Formats: sequence, C-alpha cells, structure tokens
Amino acid sequence: MGAYLDGVPMSGIIRIRDMMYGVNRPFRLDQGDVSFDAPAAVKEGMARAIAENRSHYLQTAGVPRLQELLVGKLREVNRIPVATPDEVLVTNGGIHGLYLTWQALLEPGDEVLIPDPEWPPAAGTIQSAHGVVVRYRLNEKRGWRFDLDELTALVTPRTRAIYLNSPNNPTGGVLSRRDLEGVAALATDRGLWIVSDEAYEDVVFDGEHVSIASLAGLQERFVSVFTFSKSFAMTGIRLGYVVASDATLRDRLRKVLFFTTSNVCSVAQYGGIAGLEAPRTVIDDFRAELLARRDLFYQGIDTLGGVLSGEPPGGAFYAFLRIAPDWTRHALAPIDEGGKAQPAGANGSLSWSLANYLIRHGRVGCVPGVDFGPSGEGYIRFCFAREREELAGALASMRSLFRS
Repeated sequence: MGAYLDGVPMSGIIRIRDMMYGVNRPFRLDQGDVSFDAPAAVKEGMARAIAENRSHYLQTAGVPRLQELLVGKLREVNRIPVATPDEVLVTNGGIHGLYLTWQALLEPGDEVLIPDPEWPPAAGTIQSAHGVVVRYRLNEKRGWRFDLDELTALVTPRTRAIYLNSPNNPTGGVLSRRDLEGVAALATDRGLWIVSDEAYEDVVFDGEHVSIASLAGLQERFVSVFTFSKSFAMTGIRLGYVVASDATLRDRLRKVLFFTTSNVCSVAQYGGIAGLEAPRTVIDDFRAELLARRDLFYQGIDTLGGVLSGEPPGGAFYAFLRIAPDWTRHALAPIDEGGKAQPAGANGSLSWSLANYLIRHGRVGCVPGVDFGPSGEGYIRFCFAREREELAGALASMRSLFRS
C-alpha cells in the first residue's frame, strides 16, 4: 500500500478553497488564477480541433507540431540551446511536469534543496517520489532571493538536486543572472541536478527573466519546467512542458508520462499550437494589466493602517505581505491540519489566524504564509491578478475590518 503518502501533506490552499466555496460573494484573492480569458487564438484552435474530430490517441511526448513550436520558443525567448524536439515533453500542466521530473530523477532518500517560502506542491511532488525536502531561505531584505553561502552549506552527500522557482510563488522574487550563475557553478562543482520551475516566466515587472538552462557550463544536468497556465490564462485547460537534454532521464520521463496520461489532452495541445502560432502581443497586454493591478493593490495596502506591509514584487502576481506582530487575533480560531477550528492562537500561527479572520469576516480569500514553509510564518499571500473591481472590494472590506 502507498502508506508513505499519508506523510505527504496537502496544501492549506486546498482547505482554503473549500472554505471559500461556503462564503457568500467572496473576493477570490486566494487562488493563483488570472481573471483574463484565454486568448481568442487558443479558443479557436481548440474549437477547430473538436470540429475536425481530433479526439483520438496522440504521440505520448506531444503533437510534433507543438514540440516544434516549443523548440522555437525555447531557443528564441529563453535562449535555451534545445537540439531537437525530442528534448521537449508535453505535460498536463506545470505540476504534472514536476511530478514526472522527480519520479524520473530521485531515488528514495535523495535530498532536494527548495526555497523557503515556496509553493507547497513543490515539496509535495518531491515527497511523493520518496525524496527528502531541505529548505533554503529566501531573504525579504534581498528581494526574496537566497544567500549562496547559506544554500551551499546545505549540500550533503545525499543532495541530488536544487529546485529553483523564479519568479517565485508566493513572494514574487526574481533571481538575478548572478544568482543563477552561482547556482550553476555550485551544481557543476558538486555534480548536482538543477530543476527550474519557470511558470511565471512572462510575468516580470522589474529586471529580466533568465532561464538557467541558457547559461553555459550546465551540460545536461538540468530540467526546465514550463506551463501555458499563467502566460496564456489557461489554468483550467492543463498544458505544460518539460525540457531535458539527458537521454536516460528523458526515457524515464516518457515512461512516467505514459503511465500517468497516455497522452495529454488532444484539444488542449491544439489550443497550445494556435497560441504559439499567434503573435505574443497578448502576453505583453496581460503583463501590462497585471502591473497596473499590482500598483492599485499596493496603493490600497498603504491605507490599511500598517497591519500589512511589504514591497511590490518584481514578478509573478502575488502580494506576500508582513503581518504587524501586534495585530490582535480574533476570537474565531485558525484552521488546523485536519480542517478543524482551534482556540485563537492555539497553533501559534499568526498567519493562519489572520487568514481565517479575513475569510470569515471580510469574505477576502488569502493564504497564510506558513503554508509555504516555516519562513512564511508572519506573512500572508494575496493574488492581485483578479479584476480591478474585485481587488477594490477586497481592499474596502479589509479597511472596514481593521478600523473596527
């Protein structure tokens, strides 16, 4: 039996999602989902696929045309020297790409260094592959970036890989080229793999997005994971891809891909083809609107009397905000690991207490920072990719709560 899965925790985001379905007229700032619709080209491509009865089995690794387009995108946009379409495998979204990667890469007991704070499924997919999570700290004062010396000190003989997520969920931190060069040198020196999760590659407001696989000297010990979800507003359609140069690893990835999906949904893949064949202007338009929403939301945060604070993120679309330590916890309890109420402060989590209070009393969806790792305690995450009206409503609700 898979009893080991009993020790793999579910993200608190799932519990909060369930809570939000019971809230009347909620402000859904808890979900990492943009309010935009998928581009017209994507929808037309999917409709055309249905009309043309493209509803049968496909190549396991992906439709060849989609793989070819992805190779072109990876070379031109990410500067990754992909040699052939065989190096690209189409997946059922980004999380599926990570699941395939860890299943193919890890032996039981292998350690993987991951950021703290970090999107919870990053740890869950590693643990599902019998790997061991070791967290390296992201420092708010450094723009939510790591200290290379601290990261290096965590490497042991059991370390197998370093996981990167830039721009980062939940903090929005963007790693610099120098950061990535340091990690690349460390990985090369110690014989480690690098797994780069680039879900938010197209949502960078300050600086540039650098794909670590574009740097010289990494040879073949890297895996890059991408998704259409954020760039093309296709979160529910489920389409992503993995890039790997190592032939042995690719054979393993292809097996896990077949065992978990046989092939990714045909209609979704033809939608992806149409999206890549269209001009990238829609991505630029999305990013410009997200920047406007970021600034609107942070202007509103400044009106909350200092309960929440933090600098606007350089990337992604989350506000990861410090909670004032003297915020008075409400009598309503935080939610524990089992989804049950506890006396206020019983689990010692300021972030869970505030999240519960905002959901129960303000109808404002949010995620406690501690759900993203120990370093997230004392913070709370909001998604500002929602409609401007929804953001304004959430801010007005919080102003009312904090005044009282």
